[in-house]
Amino acid sequence: MKTDLAKILSVSGQHGLYLFVAQSRHGAIAESLSDKKRTSFDAHSRISTLSDIAIYTSEGEMRLADVFTAMKETAAKGTAVPAPKDSPEQLKAFFAEAVPNYDADRFYVSHMKKVVEWYAELEKFASLDFVTDEDREKELEQEA
Repeated sequence: MKTDLAKILSVSGQHGLYLFVAQSRHGAIAESLSDKKRTSFDAHSRISTLSDIAIYTSEGEMRLADVFTAMKETAAKGTAVPAPKDSPEQLKAFFAEAVPNYDADRFYVSHMKKVVEWYAELEKFASLDFVTDEDREKELEQEA
């Protein structure tokens, strides 16, 4: 089953990723990917969908789905995906291979750690096969 990054949430101040369940009166209801516990986040929570996040490259921004795909392809070639707590040098070396044109001035090690953490969580609890814009369009056509 494909993962829809538009429904996967990162909440500032909260550890891990969440699956959007429903809109509530004062915010959103989401389910933790790791332990399946549901939580209500209020309107003041800083919530981002992973589909809205991108990293800086020399050519502009690269969507997170494309970054995850590049990481998956690099791992398939035999380069191990580093752990978030690995050294900055290991993280930089991995991203230099996976996304060689990343902007080192604006894509910091702290960002790399977060991306690696999200990648590992998606790999463990969801899928690294993502819903594309074409998939969403086909779904809308079928509903109509």
